[in-house]
Amino acid sequence: MTPDLVLDLTDRRPTAGARPSRPSARGPLSRVLFAWWDGRSDGAEVEPAARTARHLAGIDPLVDDDLHLALWACYQLHYGGLAGVDDDLEWDPATLGFRARLEAAFEGALRAEHDAAALPADAVAALEELRTWAGPPLARTVEEEGTLDHLREFAVHRSAYQLKEADPHTFGLPRLRGPGRAAMVEIQADEYGDGVPGEAHCELFAAAMDELGLSSDEAAYVGQLPGVTLATDNLVSMFGLHRRLRGALVGHLALFEMCSVVPMGRYLAAARRIGGLPALERFYRVHVEVDEHHARLALDGMVRPMVAAAPELGPDVVLGAAALSRAEARLAAHLLRSWDAGTSSLRTPLARTA
Repeated sequence: MTPDLVLDLTDRRPTAGARPSRPSARGPLSRVLFAWWDGRSDGAEVEPAARTARHLAGIDPLVDDDLHLALWACYQLHYGGLAGVDDDLEWDPATLGFRARLEAAFEGALRAEHDAAALPADAVAALEELRTWAGPPLARTVEEEGTLDHLREFAVHRSAYQLKEADPHTFGLPRLRGPGRAAMVEIQADEYGDGVPGEAHCELFAAAMDELGLSSDEAAYVGQLPGVTLATDNLVSMFGLHRRLRGALVGHLALFEMCSVVPMGRYLAAARRIGGLPALERFYRVHVEVDEHHARLALDGMVRPMVAAAPELGPDVVLGAAALSRAEARLAAHLLRSWDAGTSSLRTPLARTA
């Protein structure tokens, strides 16, 4: 296996129009995909089902490192692309067929996990119950005990999603009609800073990463992220890129907004306790301020009228919200286990701060 590149921790701002580098393959699925993109079959073409099925056998599709890197790379073609990968491959039938097999494994595992849980059939009632689920105490631990190194490592985990925050959910807007859509538009407009340059939440996060001495280049750390982290990003991309999963996308967005205020407040408290991090404080403070309104808007302005007008979306609204909760719980547990053991939660540790 080709080793991952050494981390470049210099403070760099992204170059306008530059596409992120493709990460190194980390298993047979990503090797097959990257070889196809490079024009080398090496006897391992993307399309044949038997070979893909063999690579998928025996892995956990919820967290597998190789599966989620390959799936992330496929999705990245619909965002900022990848350096050295032709834009035409975004709609390459073989790539899409390969991606569909990974998605089927991931979605199947999500639905199997979901079917085993007892949640109210009513989407609004289910969201109210999900909002009270208690996952591993990551935010409280960071608030009370987190160091600057913990904040930096946590920012790296969040970078794959936060540096394109709002974009996956925006894929849902042209796929939705009727009541509830206007509330989603309002939420998304806030996420993009109401069109003010530099005020979009992804831009605030980029400034915070610069302040932490990290690269704010899009996907700079994807090669360091384990599958359990990439799964949280792939989850929303999968929901956003499939019209049939638009209900799951709405549920994902709704619960994200409903559950954001308390953890964001705890991370804000940690940044203030450590001190000297005004950009990071601002990122968390903006979320605390805006998400209090978003929490009510998401449930009463978006989900409630949407499922009343289109009841068929209700079950997937619940699926999307529950899948978010479980994926985030898995990530939180991974970070806490690693930190309790005194090890990095990343595939390659960051250099410690002085």
